[in-house]
Amino acid sequence: MNRTFIFLLCIFSCNQNNKITLQGLEFGTSYSVQYFSENQTNFSNEIDSIFGLINNSMSTYIDNSTISRINSNESIELDNHFINVFNTSKKIFNKTNGKFDPSVGVLVNFWGFGPNYIKKPIDSLELISLKKLVGFDMFEIDNSNHIIRPKNSFLDFNAIAKGYSVDLISVFLENNNINNYLVEIGGEIRVKGINLSKNDPWIVGIDAPKYDITREIFNTTELKNSAMATSGVYRKYKVDSKGNRYAHILDPISGYPTKTNILSVSVISDNCIESDAYATALHAMSLTEIDIFLTINTDLDAYIIYENEKNEIVDKSYNNFTTSYKPE
Repeated sequence: MNRTFIFLLCIFSCNQNNKITLQGLEFGTSYSVQYFSENQTNFSNEIDSIFGLINNSMSTYIDNSTISRINSNESIELDNHFINVFNTSKKIFNKTNGKFDPSVGVLVNFWGFGPNYIKKPIDSLELISLKKLVGFDMFEIDNSNHIIRPKNSFLDFNAIAKGYSVDLISVFLENNNINNYLVEIGGEIRVKGINLSKNDPWIVGIDAPKYDITREIFNTTELKNSAMATSGVYRKYKVDSKGNRYAHILDPISGYPTKTNILSVSVISDNCIESDAYATALHAMSLTEIDIFLTINTDLDAYIIYENEKNEIVDKSYNNFTTSYKPE
């Protein structure tokens, strides 16, 4: 999440189908909210308020946010949004055997992907010491809604907060009788109904895994009253002195950035908070581990783009994930 709030609001409406599109920048990325309103109601102020609530709760870039105060070892009563995200994180931490772990924040900073990074040589002894602070099983919420945690640990909900925000905006729209919408924040998406502009289902693209700044669509899928999140290593990575790329996805167990042939993981489920977290967790697994996990968890649909032994870019779908377009 970004310290500076930038709301570049663009509002477009079409009298033919009463479509409203709200676009801007938040959490260090772009967002787009598209919905169809008979009265052409503009919800931009309400959506901005939702962003504000999440930033004040979970932004590690705001010094007086709930999570920043916790990471500074303050004792503070938790807000409901923090508790919701914490509880979902705990559930997915347990289901993935620790592959999804928000307590990995100290390692995120250590490897240079977080807000408190200080550039310095890699110290293996420091890494061993920091790993003792990692493990979401050491984190609990007590009966007074205060957190129990190791001192000097660092929570980071970046891998789940965007998905949670997508869900909050989606629920807000539904509570205001909006039955056809698409909410997207930084590639995390939730839809309901259809795209009335085309009278078709919502079709969303999956980026090709390219390490340069250009973008092209690798594939598309149709979403029906569901949410999709994608985790990719090709946009955010570090390069060492030997030219090796290290992904921003950290393995909480080893403490190291993943060196993986998996380039992109997309997960579809009923809500975006879980899609977001599971995409991160699956990306920290091997292909074999993913095969086993998704054979057991058939309620998750997933799509993997990876590099095979011949250095070819290939894909694989799991459960009910279907693709509708693939460029030649």
